[in-house]
Amino acid sequence: MEGFRPAHSTGTLGRHLARRLVEIGVHDVFSVPGDFNLTLLDHLVAEPGLNLIGCCNELNAGYAADGYARARGVGACVVTFTVGGLSVLNAIAGACSENLPVICIVGGPNSNDYGTNRILHHTIGLPDFSQELRCFQTVTCHQAVVNNLEDAHELIDTAISTALKESKPVYISIGCNLPTIPHPTFARDPVPFFLAPKVSNQLGLEAAVEATAAFLNKAVKPVIIGGPKLRVTKSRQAFVELADASGYPIAVMPSGKGLVPEHHPHFIGTYWGAVSSCFCGEIVESADAYVFVGPIFNDYSSVGYSLLIKKEKSIIVEPNRVTIGDGPSFGWVFMADFLSALAKKLKKNSTAVENYHRIFVPPGIPLKSERDEPLRVNILFKHIQEIITGDSAIIAETGDSWFNCQKLRLPEDCGYEFQMQYGSIGWSVGATLGYAQGAKNKRVIAFIGDGSFQVTAQDISTMIRCGQNTIIFLINNGGYTIEVEIHDGPYNVIKNWDYTGLVDAIHNGEGKCWTAKVRTEEDLTEAIAKATGEHKDSLCFIEVFVHKDDTSKELLEWGSRVSAANSRPPNPQ
Repeated sequence: MEGFRPAHSTGTLGRHLARRLVEIGVHDVFSVPGDFNLTLLDHLVAEPGLNLIGCCNELNAGYAADGYARARGVGACVVTFTVGGLSVLNAIAGACSENLPVICIVGGPNSNDYGTNRILHHTIGLPDFSQELRCFQTVTCHQAVVNNLEDAHELIDTAISTALKESKPVYISIGCNLPTIPHPTFARDPVPFFLAPKVSNQLGLEAAVEATAAFLNKAVKPVIIGGPKLRVTKSRQAFVELADASGYPIAVMPSGKGLVPEHHPHFIGTYWGAVSSCFCGEIVESADAYVFVGPIFNDYSSVGYSLLIKKEKSIIVEPNRVTIGDGPSFGWVFMADFLSALAKKLKKNSTAVENYHRIFVPPGIPLKSERDEPLRVNILFKHIQEIITGDSAIIAETGDSWFNCQKLRLPEDCGYEFQMQYGSIGWSVGATLGYAQGAKNKRVIAFIGDGSFQVTAQDISTMIRCGQNTIIFLINNGGYTIEVEIHDGPYNVIKNWDYTGLVDAIHNGEGKCWTAKVRTEEDLTEAIAKATGEHKDSLCFIEVFVHKDDTSKELLEWGSRVSAANSRPPNPQ
């Protein structure tokens, strides 16, 4: 058979897995070594197309794979059995909530130990090796336990292809004695995957388009709102087609920011209920028809379930289903197909765009601060708006950075990532590492609160090791500000660190790293000038001191509404 070559020493499970990762677009794998994965790591190191990046802990390795998947479409991490697996679990749960295909590979026990009564280290002391697997079953779309070479090829390929098809994480456990053993099934390079395209039910698609067009064409001032599932369905281009053809204003749900073009002439801002962009919420909630494309309505995105949205006026476009008002629902209709087909059937209607321009008043520009006046957050973000370009990518940590970064107007091609559904504090440190590694054509600008940074700080070390030139703004306001606004207590005050001193110690003279402390607007302009000038090739860590009560007005409003939702009394029995 053409292309076939007989088995030889390189036809091993370890080499097959390494080649398969490269083939699907993974060129950097984030890992923490442990005795059960060491021989597998040897094969990943030996693969020319792969770069193995050692992280400080498994949680950050998982967050880095999450960030890499956001930049490249798929990510991977490798940890050891149970102690590593349960450490990375939280990051994999976050990737699952955000629909990110992350290949989580675990070095498992020796294949001979399965089915015996032996107790192994790195376990809880029982001769049952399934604890880790059971934990991963709820946060991954597929699990493969490879403890036999005969079916290893099929198990690995099925797991990886399922991750790509479902856009969710998968778990692959590989017996520690298997990666180096040649086997005939691995005798050639992997045959590239062919993932069958998802094709809409044509009759359902036509019926959904016809019913939606009838609904919208009789509306007076319809609007379109893009949500986070635009990513998983690869529907961003189709969304723009619909926006161009319809003439409707387009808004974005907070968790969809970065997926909707903000340079589009019909873009009106973020729709987030009571904390929407100025004039955006009024236009959306006063519309007589709204098309929500790929939304997630949770307690955070609905501001404590307080959106003034009526179901009978809504068209909800899910990844594979369209529901019109209270009425019909059409299944097996895929989002991109539907949006492109609908664009051809709508009458142009710019009424709501005209209404928006009629009522719109440009936001007030913050007054220039007095000399040596303590820096205010709104002045910080005025300067950030001036430096972001299409070559930038914004990473916003869970907390007040959600609200401040949400107000940035993103230039064309500017990346934007945050983790709104799962909201795990500390996510951004690992995610920044992974995103910057996956998007080397962009300069990442990360906004991290001091409380979140304390959770995962140590992988600044890995960023320096990888030669990344990210700019990190560490917002030092003395605690968990987002939690203060939901429910205050002494537990929201944290021990203050010398953050630049910590990063300098981690730098330790190896690699390129520059730090600065900023207390005034003058300090800020000088620091930004250096970070974008003489230190543009270095990791730049800028600690920004702000008052503990200097929060966005949106967080104050949002916090009170989420607090009210959290404190609802039990329903009477």
